[in-house]
Amino acid sequence: MRLSGLQKEVLGLYRQCLRECRKKPEATRNHFQTFAREEFDKSISLDKRDFSAIEFLLRKGRRQLEMYASPGVKDIRK
Repeated sequence: MRLSGLQKEVLGLYRQCLRECRKKPEATRNHFQTFAREEFDKSISLDKRDFSAIEFLLRKGRRQLEMYASPGVKDIRK
């Protein structure tokens, strides 16, 4: 199956999130992974042709990733 450019971007962002999780303390790493999974799951039912919503969520996700990737962030809580 071939993926569209947007699908590749979404998968790339998810992989980047998981890579950043590995840089966090082992005790809290699971919190970051769970948070990332839940954030992506929220939009799983989004129509894949809703480009504006997907692009918005990608921008939002990149901003969140940048914020949580900061070395000062040791844990994430809901």
